[in-house]
Amino acid sequence: MKSAIAYVRVSTQSQGRSGLGMEAQREAIERFAAAEGFEITEWFDEIETGKGADALDRRPVLSRALSAARKLKGPVIVSKLDRLSRDVAFIAGLMAQRVPFIVTELGADADPFMLHVYAALAEKERSLISARTRAALAAKKAGGAKLGNRTNLGEAGKLGANANAKAADAFAANVLPILQSLQAREVVSFRGLASALNERGVRTARGGVWTAAQVSRILARGSLNRQQRPVCGRPAQ
Repeated sequence: MKSAIAYVRVSTQSQGRSGLGMEAQREAIERFAAAEGFEITEWFDEIETGKGADALDRRPVLSRALSAARKLKGPVIVSKLDRLSRDVAFIAGLMAQRVPFIVTELGADADPFMLHVYAALAEKERSLISARTRAALAAKKAGGAKLGNRTNLGEAGKLGANANAKAADAFAANVLPILQSLQAREVVSFRGLASALNERGVRTARGGVWTAAQVSRILARGSLNRQQRPVCGRPAQ
């Protein structure tokens, strides 16, 4: 059986949906490894953005995954290419590290050239979406439409609060699997969990280091969300 490193990432934004959550990525990698005869010797989980020229510098867990793969002389497996990046230059930089990457959705035979092609397509798609959005807003403004509504600040405030709560829930949902994995290894105190997260390079929602109080709040939010889930199709009371 071939040995490999697994890398799982979500950004600091809300990415717990659309198959991008950590658990979904883990399941995809596990299915792929079983089908292709790989043994995952180590998992690396990261919560960090993939944008910017210094993206690799801001992703210390990915750097450690690369180092582990070099020592192992094996590949790094990810579930989707955008878990590495949608930026062609970033992908090219990773290829220069001379560590093979396997993307489960592309298959084991996708070579570095194909990874560059798919990254270029993803980057172009993102650019087109941004250009279409700007053009649509400009057309509305040229037609006399007023963008934004200053008469409903109270409603906007409520919507903003709801959005913040949803973002906090999504962030907690991404961090909870890591905490549960640590708890399964008998790391039980909030202080110990915070230290373990910091050692793994996992950052808080605001990009800082973890404290025992922050870990407590994440676990409490996860417990509250589980209690509020509907049962047998009936809404929570």
